[in-house]
This record gives sequence, structure tokens and C-alpha cells, in this order.
Amino acid sequence: RLVESGGGLVQAGGSLRLSCVGPRMILSTFTGLFPMAWYRQRPGKERELVATLGSRGVTNYADFVKGRFTISKDNTKKTLYLQMNRLEPEDTAVYYCNSVTNSVSWGQGTQVTVPS
Repeated sequence: RLVESGGGLVQAGGSLRLSCVGPRMILSTFTGLFPMAWYRQRPGKERELVATLGSRGVTNYADFVKGRFTISKDNTKKTLYLQMNRLEPEDTAVYYCNSVTNSVSWGQGTQVTVPS
């Protein structure tokens, strides 16, 4: 399964980098998950797509994070990242990673809190 980390409490305008690791996956299993994505679930809302990353590096972002968030990966570390800059209170959510087909069991996610 995948394990998310890196969340926390940060003031508006601050930054965080989230990580998503497949610690028990062999490399081919991890790379076979792509395209992968970050999702988030804000309080009282449905889970929503934040950003996607294809195996060849093509990225797509939800309009509400364009220009602020960057998705990337390090295959050697079997890790997917989400660099989040200029955080806003509306970014408060639990963040999850998965393949775009949601082929992996959902992890616990990592909580990001940006106080207003």
C-alpha cells in the first residue's frame, strides 16, 4: 500500500511538501501505478483530485492549485511528492495519493491545516 506523510499545521502563505511512499513495493510495482495523483478531502466535502503525474512526466492540476502546487516523483525512492506553496485556509484537508484508477487501497492520508 501507499503511505502519505508531510502534513502539518502551517500559516497561510506557507509551504509544505507531502510524500507518498510505497515502502513494501518493488520498483516495477511502484512505476506501474503511474499515472498517479494526489487527492484531498476537505471537511464535509467529497474527495477531489488535486494533481496528476504521468509516467513520462506530464502533469495536470486542478484550477484551485495551479501555480501553487507541484507534483513530482523519485522512482528510485518509490516516492510521489506534492510541493505546496502559498497555502490558503481553503487547502485545509486530508491529502491522499493513489493511481488515477484508484487501484491501490486508500491509505490514512496526511492532514494539512491552514488556519484562517
